[in-house]
Amino acid sequence: MGAPFIVKDIRKQLLAAFDVEHREHLHAIRGALDAAETGDVDLTDVFRRAHSLKGAARAVELPAVEEIAHQLEALFSQLIDDKRDLDPRTIAAVRLSLDAIEDLTAEIDAPSGSASSGPALQALNDLLGQPTPPTSIAPLEKQGSPPPPRPEPPGMPEQGVGSYLRVAADQMEQLSSSMHQLLAEIQADDAISEDLQQVELDVRGLRRSWDLLQPQMKIMGAGSQFADSGSRSTGAFTSRLRAFDQDLRGLFRTLSTLARTRKKSAWTVEQAARRVRDDIDRVSLVSAETVFGNFGPMVRDIAREEERDVHVRTIGLDIQVDRQVLQALKDPVMHLLRNAVSHGLEPIAERAAKGKPERGEITLELASRGGRLAVSVRDDGRGPDLLRIENVAVERGLLPKRPAGGRMPRMDQLLSLVFTPGFSTAAAVDRLSGRGMGLSVVAEAARKLHGSVLLRPRFPWGTEALLSVPFAAARQPLLLAEAEGRTFGFPTYGIERLLRLRSESLESVEGRPAARIEIGGRDVVVPVVALAALTGSPNAQIPIENKNIKAVLVSHGARYCAFAVNAFDDVRTMLVSDIDVVGVSEIASGTVMLEGELPALVLSPERLVEHWIRHESYLAASGLGLAEWSDDAQKHTTTILVVDDSITTRTLEKSILEAQGYRVLLSVDGIDALNVLRAGETIVDVVIADVEMPRMDGFGLLQAVKADARLATTPVILMTSRAAPGDIRRGLDLGASAYITKQNFDQRELLATIGQLL
Repeated sequence: MGAPFIVKDIRKQLLAAFDVEHREHLHAIRGALDAAETGDVDLTDVFRRAHSLKGAARAVELPAVEEIAHQLEALFSQLIDDKRDLDPRTIAAVRLSLDAIEDLTAEIDAPSGSASSGPALQALNDLLGQPTPPTSIAPLEKQGSPPPPRPEPPGMPEQGVGSYLRVAADQMEQLSSSMHQLLAEIQADDAISEDLQQVELDVRGLRRSWDLLQPQMKIMGAGSQFADSGSRSTGAFTSRLRAFDQDLRGLFRTLSTLARTRKKSAWTVEQAARRVRDDIDRVSLVSAETVFGNFGPMVRDIAREEERDVHVRTIGLDIQVDRQVLQALKDPVMHLLRNAVSHGLEPIAERAAKGKPERGEITLELASRGGRLAVSVRDDGRGPDLLRIENVAVERGLLPKRPAGGRMPRMDQLLSLVFTPGFSTAAAVDRLSGRGMGLSVVAEAARKLHGSVLLRPRFPWGTEALLSVPFAAARQPLLLAEAEGRTFGFPTYGIERLLRLRSESLESVEGRPAARIEIGGRDVVVPVVALAALTGSPNAQIPIENKNIKAVLVSHGARYCAFAVNAFDDVRTMLVSDIDVVGVSEIASGTVMLEGELPALVLSPERLVEHWIRHESYLAASGLGLAEWSDDAQKHTTTILVVDDSITTRTLEKSILEAQGYRVLLSVDGIDALNVLRAGETIVDVVIADVEMPRMDGFGLLQAVKADARLATTPVILMTSRAAPGDIRRGLDLGASAYITKQNFDQRELLATIGQLL
């Protein structure tokens, strides 16, 4: 009785596997077609994928798909044999065939009979010089459809099949290796428990010795009446006391060693656990193709219903992302694609009148930018109608009516309004748009994912919507900073740079403090705002410590803002929870828990900039100035970057510097150090670098630092075994603040040199 269910279950599993595999092949072939339009293409790989696709379709009994794949295989084989390139006609036929395969496969679950292999096979056979058999153009529901389900016995529920996750073999090997390393560290940690038990036994032995010594100590202190036997008892007592002292010293040494071992063990176990967590996170990621892979045929169907001809390009769907993030983005991205068809693309006649290709183009691209997932939906349509947006904003009361001859609001301000709930520029309600929801659903989805969305025009025509969200749903790297006694988290993706500004360098621009900062090779005047002024203390002044201002430079679109804080604390990857507190959600994207179960707000860089833009006149009028800040408990800790490929040298220098109260960062070579310096996550006060290192030596690092305008003022000390006069002269000529040789190393000289530079 179980056989029918087993067969049915196997077919479900095969179809689930085919769903993943065929998307992978189609994506690769489309990528090759894109490459063929601009350069060379590997036809051998394309041929192999067509062959694999044919075999996979045969395995799941989809003859219509199998036939198209077979003809594609024959076409690519002919091109390879004749040593011909892909011409525009061939590319168009292949794209049509890939679209047909997508449409045919999409009808497996919900047959509509609209998908057909006929046009694709006709185009391929024309290229191959073959006639098209009449039986080849039947829709999917007439060929290759699964047979009607057999009746199931009563009381036997249908067996479900779990979703499939394709994991690379090297990821599993790395996860296995990390897991074994963690187990080894845990086993080593167990040995410490045995040592602790031995210490407990030693302590009990000392306690017994002490109990025996106490009566003799009382006798020794009783007085001269025991003088006649004092010599014998004193000798025995002294011997026992000496033994007790030795045992006590031994116990202290054991405890000291055990404490160091325990600290090292805890650190190694933590690092091993972090590696396992990171490996598991990587394994849990899935290809964006699994969620967005069917968007192409869906958009083409929508465009056909709207009588628009469109080519849908998908780029970067092989990127690995947390499944929860992809599922949360599914509806918003589809909304943007529908919007591109409805609002963006013009009818064919209108495009032709503008000199555009009759066939419009919509592109969905996923990429990694700054450790975040960037989702771009762009079209080559008419572009945003700024005047229409302004008129709707005025009607909704979002903007004041512009006087005759007045200047139009800034473009970024207008485009940000389209994400307001209920904002829509559609003239009428239809199937695609104008339902009163607009793009606010996209903005809300981005907010829940601790991300942002931006709309901008493309040139010479078109529109782009750009979503930026974390790859994982919950964990984010954060910079923790303090302002007015409170701790806040900044997502590191939104931080352009950490700044240390001299208070006398600030300028007054329209009555507000500002700093002139080099960004992208040009000087940009950036407003400097006390972070506390935006987080609940509107009269807060910019804090100053020793005439320095610490600030976080963030950007949103083309706007920059520097938020002054009291101190930078740490950079950590933390679990971020949602927040729905009225009044703070305007600038915060979530919360994290600090030590002692204290919550801290995670600030959204984009919302901070928008909040400042909306309220800058009020904040400026509140008389923000500069406040001298000298809380001894929050004094700046000097940060020193030690760069050396020798772990022994790094450890020695780190221990020396930390004993003097410095914060120490470590890098293994010049490239690693340069990445730390340019990342801007920590302000480095002094660099101590070796010369002889792999990839980039100390001289190369010194040159790179001095050539970078943002880093040029950072003091660099070269500490190396190369003591030749020529090497010393070269180091000083390149801009080293000091040159110390390791042969005559004296830690007092190093500390004195650092003190002079600071």
